[in-house]
Amino acid sequence: MILTADDDLRTQMRGLSTLRQVQHATTLTTTSGSGLDRLRRTHLATLAEQIQTLDRLLKANLTEIRTLVDKLCPTLLDQPGIGPVTAAIALTAWSHPGRFRNEAAFASLAGVSPVPASSGRITRHRLNRGGDRTLNAALHTIAKTRQRCHQPTKDYINRRTTEGRTPAEITRSLKRYIARQIWRTLEATT
Repeated sequence: MILTADDDLRTQMRGLSTLRQVQHATTLTTTSGSGLDRLRRTHLATLAEQIQTLDRLLKANLTEIRTLVDKLCPTLLDQPGIGPVTAAIALTAWSHPGRFRNEAAFASLAGVSPVPASSGRITRHRLNRGGDRTLNAALHTIAKTRQRCHQPTKDYINRRTTEGRTPAEITRSLKRYIARQIWRTLEATT
């Protein structure tokens, strides 16, 4: 709506970050001008207010999720790369103690168990495309966060790269390790 707005409104919004554009849009008032300009400003102000309301709801929801995870398994949030949302997904998939006979069963549910993909003299494994895709996405988020911010993970990636592993194989191994770590934390906490 901003891109098709009148020149005055576009110059007001130009160079502002998205947050500043939303804040500025809430202050828009209907001015004299064509009916289309007034309608655009009214709708921009309404959309900006809705965005701010939804942002407040998301922050409250995240606070509530963090409180629940802290109550159920506080040590899970202490691990690197695990935030309240990914921890809540892992807790939901894990459900209760004894649901999985071992960490391999949890990894299989997460879709991070290795699947043999060997051919001839080459022995390798590929990514498992089965299991709980939401849990798999949460593990992927944790793995990518650790790849950026966690020094032991960076060292592991460098070591595996020098061994000739591909980035996909390294990510698969890392996700498997994270699933093992999460399962052990959840089982130990209860």
